[in-house]
Amino acid sequence: MLIYDCEVFFKDWLFVIADLKNKIFKTIKNNIDELRAFYEAHKYEIWAGYNAKNYDQYIVKAILTGHDPYKVSKSIIAGEQGFNYSDDFRLINLYTYDIYNNLTHSLKFYEGSLGDSIEESSIPFDIDRKLTDDELQEVEKYCRHDVEETVKVFFETLPDFEAQLGLVKLSRPQYLSKTQTQMSAVILKAEKMSECRDEFHIDLPETLKLTKYKYIADWYMDYKNKDYEKSLTTDVAGVEHSFAWGGLHGAKEHYHIKDNILLMDVASLYPSLMIRYDLLSRAVRKPEIYKELRDKRIEYKKQHNPLQLPLKLVLNKTYGAMKDKNNPLYDPRQANRVCVYGQLLILDLIEKLEDYCELIQTNTDGIFIRYYDNDLETINDITKEWQSRTGLSLEFTKAKELWQKDVNNYILKLDDDSLKSKGGYVKKLSSLDYADMPITNIAITEALVNNAPIEKTINECGRLIDFQMVCKITGKFDAIFYGDKQLNEKCVRVFAGDKTLPNITKRHTETKVLHKISNTPEHVFIDNSDIHDKPAPDNLDRQFYIDLANKRLKEFV
Repeated sequence: MLIYDCEVFFKDWLFVIADLKNKIFKTIKNNIDELRAFYEAHKYEIWAGYNAKNYDQYIVKAILTGHDPYKVSKSIIAGEQGFNYSDDFRLINLYTYDIYNNLTHSLKFYEGSLGDSIEESSIPFDIDRKLTDDELQEVEKYCRHDVEETVKVFFETLPDFEAQLGLVKLSRPQYLSKTQTQMSAVILKAEKMSECRDEFHIDLPETLKLTKYKYIADWYMDYKNKDYEKSLTTDVAGVEHSFAWGGLHGAKEHYHIKDNILLMDVASLYPSLMIRYDLLSRAVRKPEIYKELRDKRIEYKKQHNPLQLPLKLVLNKTYGAMKDKNNPLYDPRQANRVCVYGQLLILDLIEKLEDYCELIQTNTDGIFIRYYDNDLETINDITKEWQSRTGLSLEFTKAKELWQKDVNNYILKLDDDSLKSKGGYVKKLSSLDYADMPITNIAITEALVNNAPIEKTINECGRLIDFQMVCKITGKFDAIFYGDKQLNEKCVRVFAGDKTLPNITKRHTETKVLHKISNTPEHVFIDNSDIHDKPAPDNLDRQFYIDLANKRLKEFV
């Protein structure tokens, strides 16, 4: 397997390639014969890169088929699809894996999150001459750095790659570069429907039994509400709920309780609904395939067979594909039925339980309740009846304490004292998600769970990386300014600093107006170098982080 990146200029190009098996790096510069020989020697291996599916693979194919890589590069950057540039590209087979497929940010953002250097090369890509030897050497240095960072991101997301290989085993090697949703359509042998004009022609599950909350089911059946912009806000079991065409949610806000907390999650809700109520996309001509995959996945899971994961992906990605106009599985009517069936059947469960517990939270596929000891047997009977009637299965988890801001932000302490958290304020951060002032998450969690003062946690933290905020600009903006100085980078790492320091802004591409970068401090310093072992400096404004963490903490309690 290879991980590679390329750089393309007016009169120059180069590749840096990491050979994972042999643990070596190779650079190819402006030498077509060398690239062709390398391709012939490695064409049956996997070529992985960051956004390689949309860019790098076409630079390889352009050079090998005699096209100008600079023109191809400009075409792709302008928004053209690389495969449309020339039919010659079909002559070059490349097993491409795109590490970007399951991620949302740029490579530089993740480099920053990891604490690595995000400094950019000083060589402009629009330079209209051949590069000097020194310039080529600098480009190679930064390209190699990006390949090294891509390798890190690859290993951080290794389960995604392993799952992708599992999907390939279920389909074809040529589909390696496809997204998991695209591959799900292939594996299910979906044949795209010609049109779909019945997306709101929905019905109700025959197993549904609503009395008190029947008006909510009636809302979905009312023609004037069949609009994705419409939603219903109403009280259910003492909690304000929102029912909409995209999902259901309701939660007690600013809420803290101890003991007798029970989570009820519907196991594989959407796949179970598709099988039990025949809600799979009508583009799948043989729906029994889906059930066979589900049964096979259950069998593999019992056997600890790693192929259970790709099967799980196929089952879970199908719902999203049914809402994607570009996917062969597209069938919005069935997707709407799945969503509405799920919401109403969970509402059915709440209606039966509400006299015997306190409802804390309702989400897409489950509920949190606080049960009363005397009613636990009744709750057990109700859930058994509901499962038998609906054909859905519940999974139960007990917890001893809950801190809840809202349905999307909470910390649960489970019975084994482990923590389950959700939301930007308190979630446990991975190395690829360590980019938005992580010290505030740490301090809030410590304050809630261990009653540690915010000030103590932040003032005692000596690691600079815990205070970082990685900022990147989108296509609407063309430059970042630090005070009056325009920066070379489009992604920077900032920290709250003392009042002698300037702010950071971004310039709008069309209006040229400067806008403050969202959520950044008024005064910042920038450090785009490797900060893994750097201590927090004296000019770090710790009070900014303390104030922010205290403000967020008040939203929980």
